[in-house]
Formats: sequence, structure tokens, C-alpha cells
Amino acid sequence: MMAVVGMSGGVDSAVAALLLKQQGHSVAGAIMKIWDENLASCVSGDAGNACFGPNEEKDIEGARRVCDKLDISLHVVDCVKEYREIVLANFRGEYASGRTPNPCALCNPGVKFGALPSLLARSGVLFDRFATGHYARVARHEASDRFFVRKGADAAKDQSYFLYRLSQEQLAMACFPLGDLRKEQVRRIARDEALPVHDRKESQDFYGGDYTELLGAAKRRGRIVHTDGRALGEHNGLWNYTIGQRKGLGVADGKPLYVVAIHADRNELIVGGKERLLSAGLAAADLNWFLGESRRRAAAKIRSTAREVPCSVFTEGATARVTFDEPQSAVTPGQSVVFYDGDACLGGGVILHAIQ
Repeated sequence: MMAVVGMSGGVDSAVAALLLKQQGHSVAGAIMKIWDENLASCVSGDAGNACFGPNEEKDIEGARRVCDKLDISLHVVDCVKEYREIVLANFRGEYASGRTPNPCALCNPGVKFGALPSLLARSGVLFDRFATGHYARVARHEASDRFFVRKGADAAKDQSYFLYRLSQEQLAMACFPLGDLRKEQVRRIARDEALPVHDRKESQDFYGGDYTELLGAAKRRGRIVHTDGRALGEHNGLWNYTIGQRKGLGVADGKPLYVVAIHADRNELIVGGKERLLSAGLAAADLNWFLGESRRRAAAKIRSTAREVPCSVFTEGATARVTFDEPQSAVTPGQSVVFYDGDACLGGGVILHAIQ
């Protein structure tokens, strides 16, 4: 088997490449070049250790050192155009609409498992499997002969939530060598094998700089309004806030305040008590189902760090209505709701709005 490993410059993809080579596979590395140099003039500071930013050359150099250590080739693939059109366009559009986007959920099917292997194949690189350092597993449902994603063995690092949009064609080629390992095992393997990035810190965010700069938007102040109609102060740009946020609001009212709604059409930030965050359910669109839409009961996850909650799912054409068994806090339009049955990821969609 010839496997291409999507490298990130970090420890997880490095160990994924190592394990595949130790298993006797022919291996090559590939890393996406996604940073748009046209953005350089609007970034005033360090964008941090994030997956998107002007420090991309450090990631490429880290991947190159790993591939040299493993004696495998590294392909640097220009995906700037695809990333801009698929991820950044959505990112900017969602924030302009008062929603909070999920860049990773779009990048995986559109760029990392989409444009990257496609551009490699077009350049003449032949491979049977496309592997990454995700903590997840791929399985095949015998009855339907369809692929689906299973959770990684390390519950604390499981990344199935971010893979719910992968297509059947992408899953058929996908390989996740770390799926049965825990993070501490991966770190230990990297140290024992003296991989150059064994002690590198993980990327913690999509972008570590000022979102105002990345969005290319002028600072636009507007009203912060209590749910009872009182104006409490001014916000400094709606893209700086998300549903459920408590810190950094700059206003007080005698008890803790949270962002409960964002009205982009009026340029208003709505705040209120914690009880105003509870929702009985949600509506979702842009659905992707691994095993069909026949499920009526599942466990829903409304953000990557949230616990799963039992729910009922009713599909209505291109949308789904989800009713939680117990109310959930801070359902956020633009984020993803992902459905599970045990460790099987069934699919998911983009949250349109909460249902009270």
C-alpha cells in the first residue's frame, strides 16, 4: 500500500507517518500551503501557534525535518486558492451574518481530504490511502456497505466531531493510524523514536490573531442590549462575540450576563441571564449522513467540547429538527451538531437556530 500522510508539522501526523512506515507501507508526506500572503499587511502581531497564520513556514519546516528523519519524500501543495474559497469565504460570511463558523469542519472535507489529495493525484503522485494524525477510526457498515467514522480510543482527544462531513469516497481512502492510541502513547513514541517535533506544542485554534484583521472589517461599534430592552453599552464588532460568552463583555448589571443572541441586521449584541441560554432543541441544515437518514434517536453533540445528550431527530427535506431529552445551553448558529450511536458517528449538520 502506498500511503500519503497529510502532515501538519506537529507530533500527531509525524507519528502517523512513522507507524505506517513501520507497518511496511510505502509512505510519502504532504503538507498544505494555505496562508495567503495578501493578508500579511493586515496582520499586526503574532498570530500564534494556530493552523492558519503567517507562521506557516515553521510548520512546513517541521514536516520537512520529520520526513528527512523517516527518509520519505515531502510534497508541499499550494492550496491557498481552495482554502480561501472554501474556508475563508464561509468564515467571513458567517461572521457577517452574526453566526459563529466552524472552520475545521469545512477544511477537512473541502481542503485537507479534498483539494490536497486531488491536487497531489493531478500532479502524478500515486497512492492508495490518505492518512492523517486525527484521533478517529474508519469503519464499514456491512449491511449498507457504507463507511462511517468511529470515535478515537482516547476520549479526551477524539476528533470525530470534525470529520462528520467527509464523503464516502474520502472515507474509502482515509486512514487514521492514531485511532487506537492515546495521546500520551503518541508522545512517548515520538520521544522514543527521536522525532524532531516530539515536544512541539499543539495548535489550539484556527487563527491566533485579531479576527478583525483577518476578516478585513472595519471596527464597527453597536449597542449591547439586555433581553428586557435596556441598552447597557457598546460592543466593538459582533465578530468578537459568540453565544454563551460571559467574559469580555464590558458591561455589568448586578448579576452575570451572557451573550444570548447576535442580531447582525441591527448590529446589536443581546445579553441576559444564564437561564436565557437554555434551548429545548435546534434546527440544522447542510446535513451529511454516513448511514442514511432513517435514525430517529441519537446522541447529539453541539460543540466539540460538549457532552453528548440523547435526542430525537426528525429530518424534513434538507433540514433536521432536533429535540433534546434535556435542555442544552448556548446552542450556537453556525456551529455543528454531530450525531452518535455509541462510538459511531452518524453524521451531522450546521446549526441554523435554537428552538426554545
